[in-house]
Amino acid sequence: MNARTQVFEMALEGRQVEEAVSSLFHTLLFHRTLGKFHYQQDGKYTVGTVGYEDIDCDFVDLTYVRCSSGEMQRIVHKEATAFSECLRSQERETQGQARSGHISLTFYQTKKARWPFPSENIPWEVWNLRMEIMTLASEIERQLYREKVGELLAEKILYIAESMNRPSYVPKMPNQPELDLIFDTGFVDIQPYLFKISYGTSPVLGSFNMGTTVRRLLKDTLSI
Repeated sequence: MNARTQVFEMALEGRQVEEAVSSLFHTLLFHRTLGKFHYQQDGKYTVGTVGYEDIDCDFVDLTYVRCSSGEMQRIVHKEATAFSECLRSQERETQGQARSGHISLTFYQTKKARWPFPSENIPWEVWNLRMEIMTLASEIERQLYREKVGELLAEKILYIAESMNRPSYVPKMPNQPELDLIFDTGFVDIQPYLFKISYGTSPVLGSFNMGTTVRRLLKDTLSI
């Protein structure tokens, strides 16, 4: 099975990376999360509700919605913070040279194998974020770019919502013995599809060098 793959590319200030990742990943997870399943003796089940909350960003002009699950928030925060620190530390080590990285949110299902072979995790949807850290010269530029990043993320959040509403493959609802092959049942209050977050860093190469384009855009804006 070929996993659906989406790629978003952005150039950001270092302090904006964590909020950008969190806003997009929480949006995705909100759409890929159900309430807890409660099975009855006849095999039927009911699905609980998913609480939600609005979050205001500190370094981007954006408010987004996420699941009001402390466990989910800790997982996303841990990975987004680690990715942000990794990018920012590499920028310091290279004396300000632009650095890029990628972080992915993968949804998968588990396929059991016959003994003695291990189970196999099969991705069915992958969302990749490719980010470049950039440095702005003045507070005026920072304020302008704060607004532009907010607009960019709002567009991507709207795109995610539209994508989720289109007919597409998701694993079929399992019976109770196979529930943990499709959903992460370890959460107390919610039941997301199985997912994992992974990241890495790499130098800015080829066409992925948006910092120059963004600086030119800001220069043109300031000159008006």
